[in-house]
Amino acid sequence: MKIVLTFGEIMLRLSPPGNQRIEQAGSFDVMVGGAEFNVAVGLTGLGVPSAFVTALPDNPPGRLAAAEIRRSGVDDRLVIRRDDARMGIYYVEFGASPRPSRVIYDRAGSAVSMLGPADVDWDKVLGDFDHFHTTGVAAALSEGCLKLAGEGLACAKAAGLSTSFDLNYRARLWSEEEAQASLTPLMSHVDHLVTTEEDMWRVFKVKGTDYDQVARKLVEQLGFKSVAITLREDISVLRNRWTAIAWDGSTLHRDKTYDVEIVDRVGAGDAFTAGYIYGVLMDDLALGVRVGNAMAALKHTIPGDVLYCDAAEVMALAESETTSLRIQR
Repeated sequence: MKIVLTFGEIMLRLSPPGNQRIEQAGSFDVMVGGAEFNVAVGLTGLGVPSAFVTALPDNPPGRLAAAEIRRSGVDDRLVIRRDDARMGIYYVEFGASPRPSRVIYDRAGSAVSMLGPADVDWDKVLGDFDHFHTTGVAAALSEGCLKLAGEGLACAKAAGLSTSFDLNYRARLWSEEEAQASLTPLMSHVDHLVTTEEDMWRVFKVKGTDYDQVARKLVEQLGFKSVAITLREDISVLRNRWTAIAWDGSTLHRDKTYDVEIVDRVGAGDAFTAGYIYGVLMDDLALGVRVGNAMAALKHTIPGDVLYCDAAEVMALAESETTSLRIQR
């Protein structure tokens, strides 16, 4: 079985119960999550062994996150402990039409943001793995993280690993111009790009008559082996339609559209990415789109950032023509 390594940040997530605003909350629901960790957990659920490179403070919040990494089944042997940093935090406030949900970050000075190239020996680390994944979120955290992400991708390619990158543009972390200038050089080391209909324009300024054409342009201009684009239609804050496409240079892969009732949409893109990487590892991108879409649809129904699932549940949904909503007994 192939083994996947991801690099990025795991944070504490604080959410007011129900649909309260942050300023009226008397308590918060506490969870952990982060794009690259979410992907690792999703792959583990599919039976793909995964490990996570990150940094955590050596204090109670850091130990809470470390315990969650272990509980999820993700290999934690590459987690770096720091005494001179803090745990990144973010707040999620859940909306309802016409008030959208919103995210507020409190992650400056986090343990991961203080990492630099000297903290990870990629040539040594990557020898145990077959695939490397990171994201635009990790690269945006600091200059050190940008260099680490770039070196990780370059070393992975040089070592013969396949690589993937979720563009994951976050306007609260950097500008479109900064993202484009910083991420474009990294793309020469990326085999498979995952992005959204919005992020590909904001970072790479690529447009087309439809998303199929945009995926083709990205492959042609930046040399990817494939580009997957997730497509979300907002019916309301609590109802969406979700699907995705992928272009591999010769074939366009499509899948059905899911109507989803939203319990928590955070992490749906990461769930898709886990499924798509599964297809990459199986050398079947059509399978990756189907599995990724099913995982994203399931993630919308589960509180928290992380999709906890098993392969049988995902495959049943991915291959079904209809979905039974009857209670399972």
